[in-house]
Amino acid sequence: MAVSLKKGQKVDLTKGRPSLKKVLIGLGWDVNRYDGGHDFDLDAAAFLLGANGKVRNDEDFVFYNNLKHPSGAVEHMGDNLTGAGEGDDEEIKIDLEKIPADVEKIDFTVTIYEGQERNQNFGQVSNAYIRVVDEITNEELIRYDLGEDFSVETAVVVGEIYRHSGEWKFNAIGAGWKGGLHALGVNFGVNV
Repeated sequence: MAVSLKKGQKVDLTKGRPSLKKVLIGLGWDVNRYDGGHDFDLDAAAFLLGANGKVRNDEDFVFYNNLKHPSGAVEHMGDNLTGAGEGDDEEIKIDLEKIPADVEKIDFTVTIYEGQERNQNFGQVSNAYIRVVDEITNEELIRYDLGEDFSVETAVVVGEIYRHSGEWKFNAIGAGWKGGLHALGVNFGVNV
């Protein structure tokens, strides 16, 4: 049974699960009633970060225009333009054994495509979550439901996996940002 986390909680991923090598990060959301005339397109991304909290280079930013990291450690499974339907809206696969040694953590984000231009924000989004699944057994290990804590934000750092004493852990972050994907990219050191 999956561990359900609250904002700020951390939990071991690999400690006690030595066979865990490949995980699927599932991200999902629903859009509340919205009559702004534009489609609502949310995008998941992963930032592979060094000890300084920044990407080592632009290839460490995996998103809809860069679906696979050169190491093969992170692969975005494609852009869902509508978010319609049940289950995960976007998924990112992680091969823990292929993550480069100088990558300390991987942050997972969701942004609203052209959110500011379309006058859209996370106050109009509900049922947002991130889950971590053992890709081999299909067992859901961790789930973090974000709740309704957002209003004007156009980007959210949802959670991260990080190294600690030779093991991988998960941190439920849930931090909102204004400025969308551009602001997150600048924060994480991507040349935008």
